[in-house]
Amino acid sequence: MLDLSIIRQQGRFRVDVTLKAGAGVTALFGPSGSGKTSVINMVAGLARPDQGRIVVDGRVLFDRAERIDVPPEHRRLGYVFQDGRLFPHLSVRANLNFGRDRVPPAERKVEFDAVVDVLGIEHLLDRRPALLSGGEKQRVAIGRALLASPRILLMDEPLAALDANRKAEVLPFIGALSKRFGIPILYVSHSMDEVLTLADTLVLMDQGRMAAIGPTEDLLSRPELRPLTGRWEAGSVIRAKVEAHDSQSGMTVLRFAGGSLVMARNHLALGSTVRLRVQASDVAIALDHPGRVSVRNVLPAKVLSVSHGESGLVDVILECGATQLWAQISSAAQADLNLQPGMDVHAMVKALTIARGEVAKTGGN
Repeated sequence: MLDLSIIRQQGRFRVDVTLKAGAGVTALFGPSGSGKTSVINMVAGLARPDQGRIVVDGRVLFDRAERIDVPPEHRRLGYVFQDGRLFPHLSVRANLNFGRDRVPPAERKVEFDAVVDVLGIEHLLDRRPALLSGGEKQRVAIGRALLASPRILLMDEPLAALDANRKAEVLPFIGALSKRFGIPILYVSHSMDEVLTLADTLVLMDQGRMAAIGPTEDLLSRPELRPLTGRWEAGSVIRAKVEAHDSQSGMTVLRFAGGSLVMARNHLALGSTVRLRVQASDVAIALDHPGRVSVRNVLPAKVLSVSHGESGLVDVILECGATQLWAQISSAAQADLNLQPGMDVHAMVKALTIARGEVAKTGGN
């Protein structure tokens, strides 16, 4: 558990954040210069707040009023930087043990073999860092941080230096860490694809302040927060489970809290928990249940809100069971349908508009 309330003046820039983060992955998201790294560095003890308090797992690490400032090396936090920062003269095994050996045996909560297994690095143990790819180096750096049995794992854009293929290689390993080892993760990123895959809780940073905090699916599905989520297509983020694969039709069925959706068949295992993006422009609305229609996903829904958005479009938030779905329609369509809050309608989503690249395995149960 992370509980902090901190203020730091950095020239003309002021960081002022109050945040409570629990289990799982909490992502700090925002553009460069929004204060994300400043926050994580203050938690780590690499920067000192002017005012405030930082508590991790019940232990006070910083309290200006009480004059408490625990040195970084005594905070028992794991920190993974953009570059692996491995010791070039040591093997992978020795790099991993560097973190482990600095923890008294009685306080070691993370086992060497478990880390090697989760990160898939057994075949690398006898290599030196110079012989590793960028993705392999980051996996070893993560392993070293984990073997320090940290109270919390801090990750400052750990994939920023990797190309798309290497990112795809490392993301699944990061996604499994918190649940496997029960260690909370504070994750800094300006990549929404990473956030979609990893984050249980999302913190939107804006000019040194926390502009919004909440479940990732909720924040990414709110039209009013779109300016803070960057160049992100308007739409909903839905948590679902892979329910079935149909080889004959080439479709996969996803079950969510509002019904089911079919999409072009994916490779994910049955029962996998995923997040999927449904772009608002791909959601059509019908007042009456359509008859024979090519659209595979027809969901009973209720209109929650109707508001005018950008470029003459109308944002319509629909309630499908316990899930909200964002649709964008033209002003002409709204004039014809006259949608009002409380109306019962049907939301329609073509199966083929749910792209494989917009379905991210989260590692949940």
